[in-house]
Amino acid sequence: MNLTITNGQLILPGQDAPVSGGIQADGDTISAVGDITDIKDTVDAKGAIIAPGIIDLGVFAIDKPAFHFGGITRAALMPDQSPPLDYPARVRFAAYSGKPDLWVHPLGAATIGLNGSEMAEIALMQDAGAKAIGTGRTWITDSGMMRRLMQYCAALNLALVVHSEDSGLTGNAVATDGEMATRLGLASAPAEAEAIAVARDIELARMTGAKVHFRQVTTKAALEHVRRAKSDGLAITCGVTPAHLFLSDIAIGNFRTFARLSPPLRSETDRQACLAAVADGTIDVISSGHDPRGAEDKRLPFADAAPGMAGAESLLALSLGLVRDGCVSMGRLFDLLSANPAKILGVSAGSLAKDIAADIILFNADDPWQIHSDKMLAHGGNTPFDGMPVQGKVTTVYKGGQQVYQDN
Repeated sequence: MNLTITNGQLILPGQDAPVSGGIQADGDTISAVGDITDIKDTVDAKGAIIAPGIIDLGVFAIDKPAFHFGGITRAALMPDQSPPLDYPARVRFAAYSGKPDLWVHPLGAATIGLNGSEMAEIALMQDAGAKAIGTGRTWITDSGMMRRLMQYCAALNLALVVHSEDSGLTGNAVATDGEMATRLGLASAPAEAEAIAVARDIELARMTGAKVHFRQVTTKAALEHVRRAKSDGLAITCGVTPAHLFLSDIAIGNFRTFARLSPPLRSETDRQACLAAVADGTIDVISSGHDPRGAEDKRLPFADAAPGMAGAESLLALSLGLVRDGCVSMGRLFDLLSANPAKILGVSAGSLAKDIAADIILFNADDPWQIHSDKMLAHGGNTPFDGMPVQGKVTTVYKGGQQVYQDN
């Protein structure tokens, strides 16, 4: 089947601002982009923005309704599942779990059981559909193991997605050292735990030539390490979530467990450093960190609550705030949300260009709505942005040229 969309504002590679035009798909790939006229059976975008589907790099659960609402067409699933994605059959099953209306790209577990001590069958998991390898929620403490892991990933041309907090420093901490943690009497750890972990893995990447993606970099010191590594030509990328761009550790006041995240919220200085890193290109990816939690995980004392937030539905709307604030252009935003994640995963998607997968979303950037935790479509509505008014709403989602969502 063919799809033709006209009368829209296109987000095109290399363009900062949307340009008027349309797009056509032949089967599941894009066949033409630009000035498309005199074609029957077209979809009228009515001036909406036509953009590549969002590729959410590093989710912990698959929530199709939430992903569709947020304009996410591809989700890179973290290996922290039950059981972990440390075996080819589990990876293969996860890759099929989104069909037919969502692409799921599983990250194979770096070590068996994600225990950090015994390497998993990386090559077999790649054959089974793993688009990258992940260390999960934890940092691998054994530097020798991490070096061997990077060597294998480099040989297989697979990106290694890592969590960056030195566990020897973080221990059982639930917050970042600072005035807020002290006032609340919470176990805390220095922000430098992240920088130390990032610095070690950068040096191992320098030794091995591996492609390393730091899933979340949230501190000024760690971002400086990434910035220098990039200037040295290393294959280093990093990401962040809207929570660490728009919230500081003040948000955990009154023991708000919806703001209990991993890594924890940082100081205002670190938050501003993250915004600057998005603006100057140090940060490559903005992802939701989608980790829905029910009342049994969140309605607990702060130290006992599980970390994580449901972020898929609000990812686009919150990120559009960066455009309105002049931090990034609209084109740069979709590099962060779509094009760069596609490159890291090695998939032919993430941009509106000929012969690329026809994963397309239509959205109105100014449509207002309000984030409500009790109205979320995810398994759990645990969001620190509960009650926040936002702008930007997806109206239509196409996966491989086929409509999979229509806002009613």
